[in-house]
Amino acid sequence: MVERDEAASVAYLCSPGGEVHGAVWLANHAPAPEVVDLARLNAGAPPVMPRPNTRHPEGRHALGQLTTLWFEEGDGVALYENDELLAVIPGWADMSRGMPGYARDAVGETPFAWALSEALEGLQPRLTHARAYWQWRHSEGSWASFQQFVMGHLDRTVGPSGRYWDASGERLPTVGITERPPYAGRDFTVLSTVGMSCQRMPTVEQWIDRPRAYARIELAVATHGDPREAALLLVWLAQYPWHSVTWLGHGHTAKWYHEPSTFPLGAQYDGVIMLAEAPHMPDLSGFGFGGEAVRWLWLEAWNNA
Repeated sequence: MVERDEAASVAYLCSPGGEVHGAVWLANHAPAPEVVDLARLNAGAPPVMPRPNTRHPEGRHALGQLTTLWFEEGDGVALYENDELLAVIPGWADMSRGMPGYARDAVGETPFAWALSEALEGLQPRLTHARAYWQWRHSEGSWASFQQFVMGHLDRTVGPSGRYWDASGERLPTVGITERPPYAGRDFTVLSTVGMSCQRMPTVEQWIDRPRAYARIELAVATHGDPREAALLLVWLAQYPWHSVTWLGHGHTAKWYHEPSTFPLGAQYDGVIMLAEAPHMPDLSGFGFGGEAVRWLWLEAWNNA
């Protein structure tokens, strides 16, 4: 969201519910003050950059045509003015720590914006990757091709497919659920997501030293019961990383969000724990996308007691 009044323009990165994850000053439209205008801030108006920290101390005209380029993870965004990079709010932006984002017209580092020129060397490869990713993602046949590769991998590792469900609804990213009935001596059904690994998870790099090894996952669950019940766990979590701006990994837990009596694996459990290696489960490794390995996380019923 971009907010503007007669004095300044600011960009905000918000959740669908309106929670602000990042904000960056874009431009002054009037002569800059010598120091921070606290009265404007206290009134909730867009901040005006002090004179020493803007490339246009006398102000500049209104912003031109604005377009956005999202990071693949969906937790950061670049803003372009007339096809020229204007600002970037990355996933690691944190206003509480004084890291608001990067702006073309900013000078130095302030609570409102950091100079884009000083970060461009590190940001440009990421933006180039993001543009290529979304061009591929929106190209004809891209999803069908990816889906076929995942299904083929699962054919080889857990046997022929049964039913298939769409877990996306009207929301992105696109994710399906494939059922793999008992096969070759295995007496339980395996269900797996299909599509989570097509998009890197948000915030991984903020927690992991080697994010490329952990950023792409699929989820799996094994059941002796009704596969449709177990599939509800995958529907629940398939889009969770992008909608909650977080990541899922080995040892993470998720608490069931409905009444305990409705938990698909039994009312005695609180939720699930995710395991990269689960004893007696099929080995699903060996699949990769975008030059990165995909990890399957097995869901097991978990009780916090």
